[in-house]
Amino acid sequence: MTVSHTQEVTKKNEFKYTEFLENKLQLCDDELFKPRKNGKPLVIGSVTPEVGAIMLQSNDYLNIASHPSIREAQIEVLQKAGNEPVMSAVFLHEGSDKYVFEQAMAEFTGFESSILCQSGWAANVGLIQVIADQTTPVYIDFFTHMSLWEGVKISGATPHAFRHNDYAHLERLINESGQGIVLVDSLYSTNGDIAPLVDIIDIANRHDCISVVDESHSLGTHGLHGAGLVASLGLTGKVHFITASLAKAFAGRAGLIICSKQFAKYYPYMAFPAIFSSALLSYEIAGLQKTLEIIKKDDYRRVKLQENAEFFRKGLRNLGYNISSQSQVVAIEGGLESDTELLRDALEERGVFGSVFMAPATPKTRSLMRFSIHSGLEKSELQYVLDVCAEIRDEIGMWNWKSTRRNKSQ
Repeated sequence: MTVSHTQEVTKKNEFKYTEFLENKLQLCDDELFKPRKNGKPLVIGSVTPEVGAIMLQSNDYLNIASHPSIREAQIEVLQKAGNEPVMSAVFLHEGSDKYVFEQAMAEFTGFESSILCQSGWAANVGLIQVIADQTTPVYIDFFTHMSLWEGVKISGATPHAFRHNDYAHLERLINESGQGIVLVDSLYSTNGDIAPLVDIIDIANRHDCISVVDESHSLGTHGLHGAGLVASLGLTGKVHFITASLAKAFAGRAGLIICSKQFAKYYPYMAFPAIFSSALLSYEIAGLQKTLEIIKKDDYRRVKLQENAEFFRKGLRNLGYNISSQSQVVAIEGGLESDTELLRDALEERGVFGSVFMAPATPKTRSLMRFSIHSGLEKSELQYVLDVCAEIRDEIGMWNWKSTRRNKSQ
């Protein structure tokens, strides 16, 4: 019998990894796949969204991802471009498209300079790698984005976690361990609450600490023309660094470090993500430049976003759900993964799709369903979601959740 090429390839690929890797893969299967009814990780439901489903998963808060002007700006550059060099940004000169956009973002936020990065993850990891080392105490809110935690790990610095939004605890830790770096998000992407930035930055400055504020979920959505929470709170001259993912309100694929002109001069030659990874291409930067123009001009998008978010938060609270959100990120805490699985399935069966957050994004016993509200939603769509949330309360056992009981005791 003749063995086909496909059979030969299949036979060659039938091998086992070494034991340590097999064990890791088996552990992932045991913890993420096998416990679920559909045999998939909790973040993946059994229902595929159909036309007309209400999607509350995207971080495109201002509903501009498909804006024709952004597409046209990208297409125009693509059609004119020659054989564009693909290389690290360290080789780019002042006056490049990247440099022009960086200056525009600095002006937008009220800083001297900014640094365009490949992603929000690259921005945070690169920044912490540069400003911290083994001798640096880093004071980090327990709920800050994983990229900041990873930056601390790579730098070799010692992390001192303070209780979420507890600035008194932060100050106690600084008094114990001394001058260092303070890391916070302005708006937390898991539960949607906002940091007490005025108090945190005051403490950081009184103790002569470096401050880093991740504005990924508030740049574009908050502040005058979308300049962010740091600007709106009058903290522009008091914060050392702002970082952001431009894959949220800017609906692109990039990251940013907003900083002083002095720091921007040296960063590209010190940060490994800048040195060893290629820069964004011209058409991507053209899209971001046009996005910035739209964000600054279209204040009505922010007004609609805030109205939608407030309507939705109020509706959920009136139904008895315990939410801590102060923003367009609204999360329902099921708690145990089995409870969140019931919640996910009940919503998806009725055409409502949110995003499940679980470990390592949340503590293992505090998994949640996150809804990302955007400015393109109509009140009728949000009311439908609220009606669904009212209908399923008994079905999913909401009244017995720990988060609900905490709500009743407050």
